[in-house]
Amino acid sequence: MSLLDLFLVALVVLAVLTVAMGVRTVPQGQIWTVERFGRFTRSLSPGLNFLVPYIDQVGRKLNVMETVLDIPEQSVITADNATVGVDGIVYYRVMVPEKAAYAVQNLEGALTALAMTNIRSVIGEMALDGTLSGRERINTSLLNILDGATDPWGVKVSRVELRKVEPPENLVRAMNLQMTAERERRATVARAEGERQAEIQRAEGEKQAEILAAEGRLQAARLDAEARERLAEAEAKATAMVAQAAQGAGAQALNYFVAQKYVEAFGQVVGNPTSKLILVPMESASLAGGIAQAMQLVDAARKG
Repeated sequence: MSLLDLFLVALVVLAVLTVAMGVRTVPQGQIWTVERFGRFTRSLSPGLNFLVPYIDQVGRKLNVMETVLDIPEQSVITADNATVGVDGIVYYRVMVPEKAAYAVQNLEGALTALAMTNIRSVIGEMALDGTLSGRERINTSLLNILDGATDPWGVKVSRVELRKVEPPENLVRAMNLQMTAERERRATVARAEGERQAEIQRAEGEKQAEILAAEGRLQAARLDAEARERLAEAEAKATAMVAQAAQGAGAQALNYFVAQKYVEAFGQVVGNPTSKLILVPMESASLAGGIAQAMQLVDAARKG
């Protein structure tokens, strides 16, 4: 092979190498930075891009998709001196590639250290009960802090979640005992309240029963009084009629009326099956005389 042939081969190889160095294909979801003599000049978007061979070179390859960063577990002391194990996750996204590439070294390490520090700071200001029940508030506080702190890095923190907030085993047992005691207390209070309501209902029922009984007695008394009043009115009318009849027929009519009542009463005594002995009063003769006079009045009335 001649010297010319070697030169042509070297020229072809150099041309291929030059083209390869000047053409870059960036995958979707990534941004590459371009450095010229070590200085950042521009960014390469996803797709086909061209560089100046031997002068420009690819600097940092950044993932601009939303990324999940695991926060390792750490022990945190609460405001009431309780120790809890805490870990979490941070969702972030690179918004300004040149800042994420050159404003901070090891972006993920910096985010992890920042998140762990602020977790200790936020939980350290809270009591244990507030820490266990206030995860949403802790997440919101951490999100605001991390988002503000990472803005100079060109990073947007979109979400922070605590995955585990776990107190030590002895504290868990004490909390379980406390919860059991609280539930028993609530059950006792509920049972006492139920018994109190039952007593109130029972007393209310007895009260209503007594009121109804009193109203019944009052109504019965009213009816009895009305009956006695009507009976008295009837007796008064009968007495008035007897007195009027006595004015017309005189003493004979009155004797007739008395004799009639006497005979009726005597007949009731005689007709009583339980009566074994009947005593006839000494005035039987006058009774017979009264009966005879009554018969005479009846005969006189018929003849008249």
